[in-house]
Amino acid sequence: MRALLVPKLALGALALSAIFGAPSTGVLAQGALPLKLTAFAINMNSGPKTATVDVVINNWSTDAQRDALLAILQEQKDVYRANQALLKALQKMPKVGYIRTPERLAWDLRYARENKGEDGGRQLVVATDRPVGFAEARNQPRSMDYPFTVIEMRLNAEDKGEGKLLYGTKLYIDQKTKNLVLENYAQQPVRLNEIHPLK
Repeated sequence: MRALLVPKLALGALALSAIFGAPSTGVLAQGALPLKLTAFAINMNSGPKTATVDVVINNWSTDAQRDALLAILQEQKDVYRANQALLKALQKMPKVGYIRTPERLAWDLRYARENKGEDGGRQLVVATDRPVGFAEARNQPRSMDYPFTVIEMRLNAEDKGEGKLLYGTKLYIDQKTKNLVLENYAQQPVRLNEIHPLK
């Protein structure tokens, strides 16, 4: 994989609760499951290229799972070690759903949270490990330091909206601001437009 510019704030410096989800009091009980969404994805990094992306969430991640992931980032100061520990912890979590495109088999999602938004809407944050091919695993290029896929969607009361997908991301705590930083290997996040319920 050719080297790319690495924006350190692909989604900006986000507060911890914004990406991992606030405590579930009165929040997680809102969303009926399963939640099936589809979106029109636009990848501006090598094209542009477009595709349909389906996201299905069967379970919400618990507060205990959220806290365990946060603790790894907060306690481990070395970014590489923190991401390796976070990756192992995430891979051990039960499947909460899946993501797929017409060209690829479904890939398991390991983390999903929702937060209340304005006017009856909500913000969804979904995360999982990134699929790694045989050649990449063998050659160990720089992209191996970016092991996560993170999706953020903002939906209205009818579950329609837009979002971003970061494929090839690492996470760390900015020690000055105490915010969670998402460093993306690609130049831009994949835009998710026209999100709506999957029939």
